[in-house]
Amino acid sequence: MRRLLLALALALALAAPATAVMPDEMLADPAQEQRARSISKDLRCVVCQNQSIDDSDAPLARDLRLLVREQITLGKTDAEVRDYVVARYGNFVLLKPPVEGDTLLLWAGPFAVLILGGIGVAVWQRRKPVTAADAPLSDAERAELDRLS
Repeated sequence: MRRLLLALALALALAAPATAVMPDEMLADPAQEQRARSISKDLRCVVCQNQSIDDSDAPLARDLRLLVREQITLGKTDAEVRDYVVARYGNFVLLKPPVEGDTLLLWAGPFAVLILGGIGVAVWQRRKPVTAADAPLSDAERAELDRLS
């Protein structure tokens, strides 16, 4: 029974959303805090690069979370807060950057790698030498095959 409870507690801990937001960062107004969380989930931690600032423990992520909350308390809209952060850190701070000239490589890069890989495989297959198994049967081999079947 004890193992079952331990396994259940571990499963619940792993299933809970990871968040690095500390209690001293949270806004007193629940609606403003919800807005801050919503904005933070769309902003990339420039240190971790795979996590939102809401999930990152990096000191810079904490600074960004505080910056977002400061802008909200100043009465800025969600769009104005995002624009302010992007103006300071560039489009790279967005987890889903817009398709523009400077982010085109981010969006097209995976497709380019896939296409180039496909071309490479096709060229490799064409240059592959013909093996004995790929050669056509001789008349003697065909006659032997007919005799056996």
